[in-house]
Order: sequence, then structure tokens, then C-alpha cells
Amino acid sequence: MRDLHSFDINAFDHELKTTKNPLPLFQKALKQGAEELQSRFKDGESVTALVHSRAAHIDALLVSAWRNYLPANAHLALIAVGGYGRGELHPGSDVDILILLGDEDHAHLNEPLGQLLTFLWDIGLEIGHSVRTLAECIQEAEKDITVTTNLMESRLLAGPETLFNAMREATGPKKIWPSDQFFAAKWEEQKERHSKYGDTAYNLEPNIKEGPGGLRDIQMIGWVAKRHFDANNLRDLVIEGFLTEREHQALIKGEAFLWKVRFALHTLNNRREDRLLFDYQRTLATQFGFRDKEDTLAVEQFMQIYYRNIMRLNRLNEMLLQHFEEAILLKDQLDEPVQINARFQSRNDFLEVTRADVFRRYPFALLEIFLLLQQNPALKGVRASTIRLIRHNRHRIDDSFRSDLRARTLFMEIMRQPQGITHELRRMNNYGILARYIPGFRNIVGRMQYDLFHLYTVDEHTLVVIRNLRRFAVAEHAHEYPLCSEIMDSLPKPELLYLAGLFHDIGKGRGGDHSSIGAVYALAFCPHHGLSDFDSQLVSWLVKKHLVLSMTAQRKDTSDPEVIQDFAKEIGDTTRLDYLYLLTVADARATNPARWNTWKNALLRELYLATKQALKRGLHKPQVLDELIKEKREEALKQLKNAAITQEHAESLWSTLSEEYFQHTSATALAWQTRQVLTSCQADLPLVLLRRQTSRGGTEVFHYGKNDDGLFALATTILDQLNLNIVEARIETASTGYTLNSYQVLDSNGEPISGEDRKQEITTALKRGLSEKALAGQEVSRRISRRLKSFSTQTKITFGQVPGHQFTIMKLTTGDRPGLLSQVGWAFASCQIRLHTAKIATIGATAEDIFFITDSDNQPLTKPAQFDCIRKALLENLGENNLPSADTRDVSAP
Repeated sequence: MRDLHSFDINAFDHELKTTKNPLPLFQKALKQGAEELQSRFKDGESVTALVHSRAAHIDALLVSAWRNYLPANAHLALIAVGGYGRGELHPGSDVDILILLGDEDHAHLNEPLGQLLTFLWDIGLEIGHSVRTLAECIQEAEKDITVTTNLMESRLLAGPETLFNAMREATGPKKIWPSDQFFAAKWEEQKERHSKYGDTAYNLEPNIKEGPGGLRDIQMIGWVAKRHFDANNLRDLVIEGFLTEREHQALIKGEAFLWKVRFALHTLNNRREDRLLFDYQRTLATQFGFRDKEDTLAVEQFMQIYYRNIMRLNRLNEMLLQHFEEAILLKDQLDEPVQINARFQSRNDFLEVTRADVFRRYPFALLEIFLLLQQNPALKGVRASTIRLIRHNRHRIDDSFRSDLRARTLFMEIMRQPQGITHELRRMNNYGILARYIPGFRNIVGRMQYDLFHLYTVDEHTLVVIRNLRRFAVAEHAHEYPLCSEIMDSLPKPELLYLAGLFHDIGKGRGGDHSSIGAVYALAFCPHHGLSDFDSQLVSWLVKKHLVLSMTAQRKDTSDPEVIQDFAKEIGDTTRLDYLYLLTVADARATNPARWNTWKNALLRELYLATKQALKRGLHKPQVLDELIKEKREEALKQLKNAAITQEHAESLWSTLSEEYFQHTSATALAWQTRQVLTSCQADLPLVLLRRQTSRGGTEVFHYGKNDDGLFALATTILDQLNLNIVEARIETASTGYTLNSYQVLDSNGEPISGEDRKQEITTALKRGLSEKALAGQEVSRRISRRLKSFSTQTKITFGQVPGHQFTIMKLTTGDRPGLLSQVGWAFASCQIRLHTAKIATIGATAEDIFFITDSDNQPLTKPAQFDCIRKALLENLGENNLPSADTRDVSAP
């Protein structure tokens, strides 16, 4: 650490004695100090030196202010506590101080103390202060371990040393909070803190101080070391034998990295900010010298290094806390070991090696240990000493190791166990074994994807996928996804599914199609591990096709028999379909659980069931549309007969509707909508009804009334104002001039609409809004979220024509925002475009919506002026007028 060049304490004190107004003097010193530290940071100086320099600078200013306001003989002390007590101050950190009062009457000091604290705030310091007597310090420390921790790190700045020492002794482990109670309380505190952040270091916008693997975890180690071993720093733990020199260096290096990020965050925001928000991630990545590559964004490179650092720190924290537990809570009084085999034994329900050279003598024990944990579920985990040996012997997993039949057999045994697969794969990842054994996995460890769609890093996502797959096989979870559990029970080799899950995203970050890259990895791995050619090809195919079911369900018209027939041909047989469906559901749920909903579940289930029916019927016997419509109408008539609706009345209404209406509408929905229309009267219009669709996972909002330009735009605007998520829209205009519109919606929580009050609110708002004559001017007032603002998606509009269909398909890719559908609707209305079906898909911050449209005569669009009109109106509505022309092309599918 070196002093600030811009600050001369002697010159400062001299000027302080001669000035009548010290405020500008202190403000100038603070400003110059901050500017110098920022300059040194930009020049690449170690942040470790900078945080200590800032603490020393604040020390000097506080002591000068103290002497300026308080009499020299006052029996009270100025004490730095917390991080400031450790001599560590980042640019935006609070300056935490304790003013410790002596025993004598101190009423006469109240005024100068008040003036001092006011002055410190006025000069611009973020002061966190407490004023206490020695007795009050003891009282507060006894009931609040946080106070004890702050006092434990205290440092005398001014005042009697005897008073300071008395406080340290009175609040030390011999008086209050002995080290075993202190450790137990701080460990529980850490568990609660980790729980607040989802028990994962892989949050999209992590807190670098409080999150798992963050700075607080390093401080936790230091606090315990200080309380129990009276250690002054982490190096003392090396002397005590609790840390190796390599581990000590890893802690110091990790802390320095996090300090660098935190210093930059504070500097960027000109205040304390410990959240690594999306906007800051991009800025810091550029500041730290990262540049976009062909296959990886600069921000993704930076965040991968960040996540790998906190993963290492999290591992070290876990291992050291186990060591502390044995030394402090168990007091090294361990049970006698219980032999498991020649290499491993159990002690206090934790697995350990029988001798320190086990991994050197028998390297394959590096895999065997995880198999034993699966086979002995009573074991709580691995002893810290053995974790350390695993870490130090990971280098033994090399090409020779991977080629050995014993290693390959052990790995496949792990994948075939009836329990513990997820836990042990996660443990293998945490200990660094998984990336050693599967080298391609290393590339995805800590790899984030800079979007709102992927909640986890790629390695964490992969492990969550496997967890989801495993839950399908566990009887007590069968109620969650009954169809998935039923299929899982019928699979002959579930380990093939787990392998597909393990490899499905391994190709990310390598450039090109990650699915194809992963398929090549899988096809090399599987035969090497004894799988037959058929099984190896199946795993590779699953990896290559793991997105196709989801993309088909979201982007194609799955009510069209031709779409189902083409998809069935791509799948080939029911075995592949079963495996693929399970992998797709597990993958979708693991991408972002908060965005998974009943509607997405229903989309995948409907496509799976329709495809399975097509495969069972035979690919040589496709179902034709006329046959499908006939079946629906016959079933609907059966249901209507029970509702006293005659076939004549139903057929009369149906004769006014298009073939596409019957194609898209289920028999149950057809009967329900027909009954509502035929039993309504003119006074009821516009008719607005809500119907829970259990099989489709959402709520249908049905509207029947007189057609009018802009009706879709108005309806979607009202629904958006009601904070409803529209996932699908079907627009049908009868030859009579009346419209039958159906909107599939979810409430803001991602669930179907529930509660009579909420249903009434929606119905009333729609009836009122759709009854008004002035359709224009309705706007969505909801604000765009902070997270959405962090991402920009270039708007892309493409048009295509599917051969044999009377629709033009428009695909819109743009940034998601409130009111997007209504803006599309107003654009269609201004260009006299008729919407028939909309399929809505939001992937993170990006909307990828498909619209099936015609002109006002129900003909596909063919004129360039029509495309240009839509593009111009849409871009104006979205506030984007400088984009290239829309891509108009023929496509076989949207």
C-alpha cells in the first residue's frame, strides 16, 4: 500500500489550523483522493492496495475531524469497525465507526459529537455510526452476533487504548459467544443468506458480496479463524494446518478478483452497488478488455470468468467449514471408521479414504467415490480432508484414465444407478471431476448466455435438466407430470436419456449449431462407453434434435394435419418420440422455471399426442383435413344434442364459417362456442366469455360480436392493460359480418385466470372497451421492466407463403415490450390486413411471434405495396424507422 500522492497530512493539518471553515478543505481532500484512486485503478494498480489506501486516507480525515471537534482529554474512543475496521474501503463502502464512551458523565460531549457526525455527513462520507458505553457494547454483542462480528474486526483510530482494549476483551470469546457457539451461529447465518439467493452462485444478476461464493463467504472464513484461532489473517490458517498454500493463494486470488469487480461497480455508479446487473456486466466487460468473438460475446467471456471464480470460492468455503465443524463443534472427537472397502470408509456418516495415497495408488477411486455415495444413501457427504485429496489428484484424470475400461465402467454404473444420479453429477461438477472426465464439459462450466431466457449457466442448466428427468422416474413426484412419469416407466434404458441430457448443450460457445456439435460429442462418447450402435445413434439423435419438438409446438400450426404428418416423418418412430418428449419437457423447465407455465406444457403435450397418433396410424396413412373436420363436427353435434341445440341450427351457423375455423377449433370448443352464439341475443353483444381450458393449460377469452377494423388491436390492448399474457389468438369472421375471436391467455403469474372477481374484472373491461366506437387511441400504459431495457433486439420482419395454404405467414422478431400485440394489430388495421391466427412466443427479452394473415378478401398477400405498408406501419408503431426492408420469401414453414 502506498499513500495518496494528492494528500499531505501535515499540510492538511496546517491549513486546518488556519481556516475558519473546514468544510471545503475536507471536501476537496475527499474529492482529490477519490480521483487519484480512480486514476490508479484505470492504470491497473492492484485493488488490494487501493482499498487499503482509501481506508488510510479516511483514517487521516476522521482523526483530523475528531481532534477538531472534541477536547483532547475526552475519555472516549473513535473506533473503525466492520470492513473499515479491517482497513478495507471500496469507493462506495459505508464508513462504519463506533464512538466508545468512558464510564464518567459524558453529557457535555453530546453537542460536539452531534456536530462531528453532522460534519462528516456534510463533507460527503456515508457514515454508519453507533455511540455506546462499554456496557452497552457488551449488551448489544450478546444479543446480536452481527455486532459481535463488527467489534471483533475493530481498529482504534483515536482515544485511549485502554478503553479500546477493555472493549475487545469484554466482547471476546472468553466472555461472550465462545468459538463453538459463534461458528454455529455464523454457519446458520450463511445458510440463510445463501437461501436468499437460491443456494446457487449462478444467478443472472449476482450479488458479488452476499451471494454464494461472494466476498461474504471469504469473510466468513476469516471471522471463524479470528474467533477460534485468534488468527490475524488467512495465512495463519496455513500455519494451523487448515489451509494449504495452494488453497490460500486461491482465496487471495479470488478475493482480489471480486474486489476488482466491486471497485469498478462502485466507481461506475458513484455509490455502493454490489449487484452485477445486466447493464453493468456489459460495461465492465469492455472496461476489463474483453471483446466480442464470433462465438462468444465479451460479456459472456467476462461472466464465465466471474462464475468460475465464485465456484472455486464456494468449494473452498464448503471444505473449510467442514474442517471447522470437526475442529470446533466436534472438537476432533470423531467416531471409529466403518470399513466400506479397501479404499474407503465411513466416519461420522461422511465418506473418507482409508489412506492418504489412495488416489495415487488407484486413480479410478476418483470415480468410485461417487458411485459409493449413490450406493450408500445414509452417507451425508465427503469429509473435508478427502475433498482436498480429490482436488489435488484431479490431474490424474487424463487420456489414459479415460480410455481405461475400469473408468468407463464406473462412469456408466453411476449413470445407471436407481438413485443419486443428480446429486453425484452435481458433486462431480463441484469438485472439478466432471469436466476432467468429459473434457468438452469444461467449456460450458460457468458459461452464461446473455439473455433473459436462460436463467442458469450452461453447466448448471444441464444438471437441472438431469434432475428434472430423474424426477419423472421417482414415484412420489408422479403427480407433477403424470404423462411424463408414465412414459418414463416404459423406457427400456433411461440412462440413454440422462446421457442425452448431459450432452445436449455441450456444444455451446464453440461456434456453429450447438446441437450438431453436441451430437458429434455424444456419438464419440457412447460407443467408447460400451453402448451399442443403436443406443449411441439414439443418444446422438436426441442431442441433435433436442429443440425440434419445442420449436414445432411454438412456431408451427400444429392443428394442421400436414404439419403433424411432416413432424412425425422427422421423428420416425414412437421410441424416439418418447425419449424426445421427456428431454424437451425437462429442458424447457430447466431453462427458466419462472417462465415455464401450463400453456407451454399443454403445447408440448398436444404435439406429442398428435404425433404419436400419426405414428401409430402409420406414416403411409396420413390424416386428411376433411376427415379431421368431419370427426370434430360429429363429436360437437353429440355434445350440442345434450344442450338442446339442433343439428339444423348448428349447421346453419357453421355454414358461415371457414374451413380453417374447424381445423383450429377442438370439438369441445366448437360445441361450447356454438352453444354460446346460438343462445345469445342482440342485447348480449358484444358477447365476452371466459372458459378454463384444463387440457390446454390456459383460459380462453371468447368474443362474439359485429366485426370492425382494429378489433384485434383493441382487444389485445385491453387484455394487455389487464396484465394478461396472450399466448395464442384465433380470429374468425363469419360471412354474416360477425366475428368469433378466441384468445388463449394466462394471468400475470403464468397460471390460468382464477377467482370470480378477477374474471368479472376482465369481462367487464372487455365488454366496455369493445362497445366503444372510438377504437383508436387506446394505449398500453405499463412500463417496460428494467431487465428488458438492458437488452436490444433488432426488429426483423419476414413474410412467407406455405404451399397449398391461403395464408401469408408473417414472422416478427423484436424486443419484447408491453403492448406489442396491440401495436401489431393497429398496423394490420391501417393496411387493411386480416389476421386469422397468431402464435405468440417470448424467448427471454425477445418476442418471436407468428401471424397467419390475408388481405381483406381472405387472399394471401402478393403485392409489394402490401408488405411495405405492414412494415412501415409496424416499425412506426414500434418506434423503429431505420431498419432494412422486410425479407419477403417463400418458406415451407414459419
